[in-house]
Amino acid sequence: MQNKIQYRNLGLIEYKKAWDYQEKLFNYLISGKSSLKNVTLNNNGKVENTLILCEHPHVFTLGKRGVSNNLLINDEYLKKINATYFKTNRGGDITYHGPGQIVGYPIFDLEKFGIGVKQYIYNIEEVIISTLAEYNIESSRIEEATGVWLDKEKPVKARKICAIGVRASRYVTMHGFAFNINTDLNYFNYINPCGFIDKGITSIEKELDEKINIEEVKKQLIHKFTEVFKAEIILS
Repeated sequence: MQNKIQYRNLGLIEYKKAWDYQEKLFNYLISGKSSLKNVTLNNNGKVENTLILCEHPHVFTLGKRGVSNNLLINDEYLKKINATYFKTNRGGDITYHGPGQIVGYPIFDLEKFGIGVKQYIYNIEEVIISTLAEYNIESSRIEEATGVWLDKEKPVKARKICAIGVRASRYVTMHGFAFNINTDLNYFNYINPCGFIDKGITSIEKELDEKINIEEVKKQLIHKFTEVFKAEIILS
């Protein structure tokens, strides 16, 4: 039987509000695993896999094993640039979220897909790589670092276009990916992105030198999720 994924587009939403919403779905899904064999809250009160896509106001987030010193500014300067800062319970180091960036939060029961966390991250990368191909942008993985990269074979030019950091418990996932579309890349100057000091950051806008319709990119992402995860998307 084909898995179903409930899609929710939250638009521009405060980071903490989205995190709280994720936690609600994540905890509900975990609590239901012992008694229900479906998978996040939908309008019928059932439990389903959920894919959240959204944008955030300027915010820096640090993974649970991240290094605080990778945030290069103090609280006063955070206020000056209208940004906030959160320590989170996801994997990975520090990253930036902001307008023009698609942030994806899949709350999935990986047992339903028959995969583990490593394959799940590989699948997320594949979704992004396939989406970028629709814009004639060639991208790939770097073995020692999660996420999606351009020009990985050229160390001086290698640049990340999508960061990935997840949390998983009992094979249920939360947090996810940050995909730069029309992102203000200047904000990455205030951190060592994902802990790296020798690699750059890019966006679709920067690569193509034009503004991109972010809603069209979301449609591409949804389609690629159905292909890669072999699932049906339910639009809310």
